[in-house]
Amino acid sequence: MMADYLDRIGAGKVLLDRAPFSFDWTPPALVGRDTELRELASMFTGMESHGVSSRAVITGPVGSGKTVMTRRFGEDLQRMLDGRRKIILAHVNCRNHPSTSQVLQQIVLSLDSGHPERGFSSGEIIQSIRRNLNAHDSHLLLVLDEVDALIRREKSDLIYKLLRIDEGRDQQGSLSLMLVSQDVSMLKLFEAAIISRLGESNILNLQPYDAPALMGIARQRYEEACKPGSVGDDTLAKIGRFAADTGDARLAIELLEAAIRRAEKAGRGDVLVEDVRPSTLRAASVEPSQVDNLSKHQKLVLLGICRRLKKADEISSGDARKLYNLVCEEFEARPRSYTTFWKHLKALETQGLIETRTANASVGRGRTQHITMTNTAPAVLESRIEKEFQ
Repeated sequence: MMADYLDRIGAGKVLLDRAPFSFDWTPPALVGRDTELRELASMFTGMESHGVSSRAVITGPVGSGKTVMTRRFGEDLQRMLDGRRKIILAHVNCRNHPSTSQVLQQIVLSLDSGHPERGFSSGEIIQSIRRNLNAHDSHLLLVLDEVDALIRREKSDLIYKLLRIDEGRDQQGSLSLMLVSQDVSMLKLFEAAIISRLGESNILNLQPYDAPALMGIARQRYEEACKPGSVGDDTLAKIGRFAADTGDARLAIELLEAAIRRAEKAGRGDVLVEDVRPSTLRAASVEPSQVDNLSKHQKLVLLGICRRLKKADEISSGDARKLYNLVCEEFEARPRSYTTFWKHLKALETQGLIETRTANASVGRGRTQHITMTNTAPAVLESRIEKEFQ
């Protein structure tokens, strides 16, 4: 019975399939992007005819669904034209392959996995790509993702050559190009000749997702990956609200995955609202060195909170104040006034070192703040602050 401890793997009470949480999973339909997909489709009008090529430039912030949109669109187009035109998809991430030769190597591999491409000029490789497409009567839909990494490093020569792949030949329509970038100003890096070939009307700028769309994305992943009924609407709505700060779909997916992990760790078959906690996987979002820039009393406030949060999940603002007074006594500092204490608390929250939620006080008047720390480990900050004061 050596491997009993492995029984948990795959025996999820909530999770049935991890694939929908992976970075390169393509959903069966895109949530919240109907208008944008229609706009993209209009840039590919006429693609069923041989000899027609299209271009699109897609920009938008992190997590706005650029990559997943190009994958979904490419597969849908391939399926729609099946039997009329053979479309080959190639998706190259230029951050991982930032040079002309690396990009060309990736394209060649998508056409012919056994292709040796050493010792040829980029012009020769492009012509061999063209010959391959021609021989197989195929059309290449090439997505250059994070294309600004390539352009910043090597200017836009490769893109110019790809756009002119059929020039001076008797045949047209070898390649359609989709350029993807977070950077809206990327187009400024291109010379006029390229901009005119790409076409001003072929630029699609994605806005960040709003809370309902993010809730929909979380729902889609839950329905694809989990047991029916294991995640409720209120839980999905909370994920949508948290992720709406950035509009980042990846954050919504991370929050859901982390919440599922908490529920399973607790041995439950349902994910509760309180399993969703802000910025779980953005754990590195607080560098311990951030505490070095705090004022002396901000550090003392934080130290008291850290000591308690090592053992408890949350602490009330009243307790935080008492602990601050104790810490001041320990390090022979005079505690600041109640108002200043609150100011320090707010400053720590603004910097992302603590999170607070307000609840009605159970005794007395007013509202109590409950303080948690999900961006970093309390013990790490505690030892850093103590070292300094000693």
